Amino acid sequence: MDFDPPAEHEILRDSVRRFFEEELPEPRIRELDRSRKIPRELWKRFAELGWMGLSVPEEFGGSSANVMTAAVLTEELAYRFPSLATDWLLVSMTARTLREHGSQGQKAELLPRLASGDFLMAFGMTEPSGGTDVLGLTTRAERDGDGWVVRGQKLFTSFADDADAILVLCRTDAVEGKRAGGLSLILTPRNQAGVEVRRLELMGMRAACTCEVFLDDARAPADAIVGQRGRGWYHLLSSLDEERILCAAMYVGITAAALDQALEYAKERTAFGRPIGSYQALQHPLADVATDLEQIRLLTEKAAWLQSNGRECAGEAAMAKLAATEAAIRATDRCMRVLAGHGLVEETPMERLFRDARLGPFSPISNEMVKNFLGERMGLPRSY
Repeated sequence: MDFDPPAEHEILRDSVRRFFEEELPEPRIRELDRSRKIPRELWKRFAELGWMGLSVPEEFGGSSANVMTAAVLTEELAYRFPSLATDWLLVSMTARTLREHGSQGQKAELLPRLASGDFLMAFGMTEPSGGTDVLGLTTRAERDGDGWVVRGQKLFTSFADDADAILVLCRTDAVEGKRAGGLSLILTPRNQAGVEVRRLELMGMRAACTCEVFLDDARAPADAIVGQRGRGWYHLLSSLDEERILCAAMYVGITAAALDQALEYAKERTAFGRPIGSYQALQHPLADVATDLEQIRLLTEKAAWLQSNGRECAGEAAMAKLAATEAAIRATDRCMRVLAGHGLVEETPMERLFRDARLGPFSPISNEMVKNFLGERMGLPRSY
């Protein structure tokens, strides 16, 4: 068993770290976090670096990278700026959806634009009355003349205010007794009178631009369905493993950043004549965080390896998401205590990491539902 990382992964890590040092230092990250916005030009820069097209096939201007490579990029982005990692994860998932389910016309038109940073897309799934129960959605779409009319409301739609289009999961057909049937993915242009987007001011992941979306007779072209009509939910299911793996990688990055900052502070800060890191009261929790970090990184890497090699990984992907998000909560709590009052100051990255980590246990799926899923896979009766 070889635990040495591929050379291309180390090159990618180095390029991301150099990007932050030279182009996006901590003061600038803090400005973007406070302004709750990632500027469009940053995505253009990502495109120049090849990161926007990481999951796009080479024939459409991308690099056809696998999930292992995407997880490396996600982790390194989250190490410095979790909001940026959150939005890039969405870029990756939209590329996958178009790559796997889009028509030839949609792929030919949109994937090159996505890889070049000229096209951004958000996912509209969660609704105010649904939450984890996505299949309870009430958004509807009907054919009208030469297009679709979409009516409904979406909540916690990240990236919506910056996107050119929103991929809306909605009901297009009635299927007797089967909630998962009859749902379609409709690519709905955002810049129109029928689409209203309201930014939500969250405590964490502030720059990721999480929004509420109101669809009031929004229009979409007749060919706007991505994939098969009535099969939208099943198309999304095929992307869940990758989404959970990249989510886990994001919280690996947050955990690693919190640990490094706490270690640096513990070595430099003195009390009673010696560094505070010399006291067991600080060494023990930091040792726990370091142990957690190794565990979640290995679990995430295994899930990514399985996915990249076409192997079954639903259980491993779910476990990685569960373990990494819970570990990030513990890590930011323990490491915040090491920095104490200094960690509460906004000039320190720890304050932002502490807030950002709080999203993990309930996004993109709650950890309680993850445990339900794992329980069912272990042969226990379905609990929901």
